[in-house]
Amino acid sequence: MKLRDLVYSVYERRLTAKLAGKPVPRHVGVMCDGNRRWAREMGFVDPNDGHRVGAAKIKHVLGWCDQAGIAHVTLYLLATDNLRRPASELDPLLQIIEDLVVELAEEGNPWRLRMVGALDLLPAQTATALKAAEERTRERSGGAEVNIAVGYGGRREITDAVRSLLLEHAASGGTIEELAEVLDVEHIAEHLYTRGQPDPDLVIRTSGEQRLSGFMLWQSAHSEFYFCELNWPDFRHIDFLRALRSYANRQRRYGA
Repeated sequence: MKLRDLVYSVYERRLTAKLAGKPVPRHVGVMCDGNRRWAREMGFVDPNDGHRVGAAKIKHVLGWCDQAGIAHVTLYLLATDNLRRPASELDPLLQIIEDLVVELAEEGNPWRLRMVGALDLLPAQTATALKAAEERTRERSGGAEVNIAVGYGGRREITDAVRSLLLEHAASGGTIEELAEVLDVEHIAEHLYTRGQPDPDLVIRTSGEQRLSGFMLWQSAHSEFYFCELNWPDFRHIDFLRALRSYANRQRRYGA
């Protein structure tokens, strides 16, 4: 074993030991950012080479989440804004995401997948493959429940939730005035893509950017944030453990 690997291993064990008995987030949101930047810095001509390496990282991270006892993970893979990218970049990226989701759904993996996003904005073939993967994992319970945010935008999600709520109320014969009298935040929360799940306790973003970029705008009202300078393909287990350490050391007040 090289000295560098030995030092890494010792530090990894030390971080893990320090987390023993500390609070663990129930739900972690991950903004997998910096794939294209990583590809440029590594000298690749095709930015999708960064997306491929980044996709390979996902399975490792989900394993780390399972080890830590994290029950829910949301992976931000493709925003609605990203759908405006040129076809020469978008089409390969969609294929990479499709291949990743199909791989995560394979037998032997423990994760239950849930697609969160406007799948109607995606090519029919991609949407069909993602829905099929979700259905294939519906009965799983051995690992984290993993939300795959593809074609996702926080504003779009809130809009879809309100629309769904209005349609449900109209179908029951109610009026807008009646709904306005009783409407509260829980009514909208029950129609979000992540309904039935706890809001994310911790949101991790790589690449050094410090903004939400439309990610879980409603659900992240009381989330803790951890911004990592590394691009997503370079994100390591010790970086994940540092994020958990940062979370464990914070005093959460929920606005009180």
